[in-house]
Amino acid sequence: MAKPKIYFECGNCGHLSPKWLGVCPSCEEWNTYTEKQEIRENTKKHKIDISSASDQAIRLSEVESGSRDRFSTNLQEFDRVLGGGLTCGSFSLLGGDPGIGKSTLMLQVAHQSPDLKILYIAGEESASQIKQRAGRIGLKGDNFYVSSSTEVKQVVNLSRTVLPDLLVIDSIQTLFSDELSSLPGSVQQIRECSVMLQQIAKKENITTLMIGHVTKEGDIAGPRILEHMVDTVLQFEGDKNHLYRLLRCVKNRFGPAQEVGVFEMKEGGLEEVSNPSALFLSDTTQEVSGNSITCIMEGTRPILIEVQALVSPSSYSTPQRTASGFDQRRLSLLIAVLEKRAGLSFAGQDVYLNIAGGLKISDPAADLAVVSALASSLKDSVTDGSLLYVGEVGLGGEVRKVSFLEQRLREAEKMGMKKAVAPKLKAAVNGELQVKTATFISDLF
Repeated sequence: MAKPKIYFECGNCGHLSPKWLGVCPSCEEWNTYTEKQEIRENTKKHKIDISSASDQAIRLSEVESGSRDRFSTNLQEFDRVLGGGLTCGSFSLLGGDPGIGKSTLMLQVAHQSPDLKILYIAGEESASQIKQRAGRIGLKGDNFYVSSSTEVKQVVNLSRTVLPDLLVIDSIQTLFSDELSSLPGSVQQIRECSVMLQQIAKKENITTLMIGHVTKEGDIAGPRILEHMVDTVLQFEGDKNHLYRLLRCVKNRFGPAQEVGVFEMKEGGLEEVSNPSALFLSDTTQEVSGNSITCIMEGTRPILIEVQALVSPSSYSTPQRTASGFDQRRLSLLIAVLEKRAGLSFAGQDVYLNIAGGLKISDPAADLAVVSALASSLKDSVTDGSLLYVGEVGLGGEVRKVSFLEQRLREAEKMGMKKAVAPKLKAAVNGELQVKTATFISDLF
């Protein structure tokens, strides 16, 4: 009997090596290689027949043009992120932290769309647990099918029998193929199961949505090829200490990416937030120094948020610079610009910056609001609560233009803002909002 061949595989990206390596040359992660044995048995007879009569090459000129059919889930925020609804035969991936509400979101889709036939593969919970959770949100489940099968061939056969409008896999890390000797959740299992589900989705026109685990860094667990295979990558974000949740579209082949839907977690499940600006400005404090309001863009949606800064004398030899919801290196840069270009001194001062509501932002349009909040706290002067700050701050202290400026100003006027400080506009904005043009931050302080 031939001796089995030994090889080593990276548990992070799936890179193969004939010998053990300390660092993976593909993903540059340390200590991720594990020893594997090559299985020499012929597995062709176990393969699922997923071929169809349409497997032939055709000319591009003969392909029927037109957009793919979509169907709505009646969950407006969910449809907004997808670009108008789920696309028939699409293959999507939903990732998020444990306990953030991924499974609840899928049950919410079923509750809002009772006419959709949904097959739910529950690999992490029993059917009774699913029913108990569905009862809390009012889901009757007449068109909702639940299965605890986690073997991928059984899942494929079951989906062919039920023919659902939407196939939900919760989660892809629990599926396995009995043709492989590795454990569920390994790189080989995830890759093999995803390929089978992708082919079923495309050839059988079964809309499939997989739920995936995330790593401690926030990335979707498994090989990177998983995100390349799917049509849509959705990220469910939020802080467990806050009630709101953000559904962000990272990749979308059938619509715009970076769209964001806002939900609020309540006892009866997830509730849509049609006006997120009102949610993040609900507890605005206007009588305290160090607060300013700005408008960020999440996809094509403008959202008003509050920036809070606290500058106080330091009791340490090295002053602290702490940021929550904002890039700390960007904060240090803006402090240096204030000192150099505006003549403000932060020497011997601890600086704390917070984005109210636990939101994490990366929009450069918030720079002007951060600068205003820092100057307000340093001087202990209260800023006008009806004043909006929008603009990117350069290293020369100049206020640079930002994208979607007109949409931001219209959102501010809708929320009752009276004045705004912004870069130079290409055209005047109609309305009662008074816009003050800013060229350098030294003109403001």
